[in-house]
Amino acid sequence: MNATFLKSILIISALISVVVVGCVSCSEEDDTAVAEGETTGDGLVLAVDSSLFLTNDGSVIITTVPCTLSDGTVTDCYQIVATSTPADHQMGPWCPENIADGDEAGGIWLENGQVYDVDGAFIENMATFYNDDTWLMYNENGDIFITETEEDCANAANPNVGEEYENFCVECLPSYVADLTQTYLIPITPVKLSSSENFGGDGPGGGNGPSVRGIAFNGVRYDAPAPTDAILGAYTLAPFDDAGGHINLNAGYHYHAATGVNTQLAQDDGHAAMIGYAIDGHGFYAQLDAEGNEPTGLDDCRGHEDETRGYHYHADAPGSNNFINCLNGAYAN
Repeated sequence: MNATFLKSILIISALISVVVVGCVSCSEEDDTAVAEGETTGDGLVLAVDSSLFLTNDGSVIITTVPCTLSDGTVTDCYQIVATSTPADHQMGPWCPENIADGDEAGGIWLENGQVYDVDGAFIENMATFYNDDTWLMYNENGDIFITETEEDCANAANPNVGEEYENFCVECLPSYVADLTQTYLIPITPVKLSSSENFGGDGPGGGNGPSVRGIAFNGVRYDAPAPTDAILGAYTLAPFDDAGGHINLNAGYHYHAATGVNTQLAQDDGHAAMIGYAIDGHGFYAQLDAEGNEPTGLDDCRGHEDETRGYHYHADAPGSNNFINCLNGAYAN
């Protein structure tokens, strides 16, 4: 993907209909991706619509289970068991093989709010890009040093990277996590909190909440910000593919940016497309609306409400290495 066209792709994705994007499990009548809801003291509350998830190929399995939320509410949750294989797009590529390769041979990198194509030229110019002559990720033939095995993936994609992986492009392959599944709980009916809850793990806030931000319709998680400082500090590069995802052996395939590649459910009123659900059950939408504008009036968590969707979140810009900043709903413990 050429990064200069990324904003155009995000805008176009907001115009694509539910049928075109291949929402294989959606009902034909539901072309707005908005479930019926009820109005409470917190305004319009929409229940999670499980039919929007891509379940036909078995990569996502959804059941209803009892659960207790972070505010003590006893309720029902959807238990979502997902593989590391998205049904709606291919994974990769991540690392180009030679410095002569074009942008189709590699993925993307996120730096200072911008999206960069990881093509051969990007790898060749790492020393200039980061103003550090230690960067030299290729040999005299222009061939790029790339991890080759699952063991390499395990050794290079951890906080204590050995010097033997310095100047390597880290590429963990789908075959390494083919048998891996992830289980998530999302409250069927969102419960609004009186004050926001910060996420745990890396990213804004440093609170006690979950680290997972939400779930795409293909079952892939929208994850905490990638630890890019640690990756670069070890003189490694772990690119994301054009969908904003990459693989590690624990989380499997997961997203760090919303680039418009995975399933987007268009909204009839021109509002930004729906891209999944936050982990608290509120709807999760793309950054830009059909005209390429970001919504105004977002709260600190990147959420707001309207009369059609109730309270919902909007993803941060793809180059930000971030989705949302906090939760305004209770999450399953």
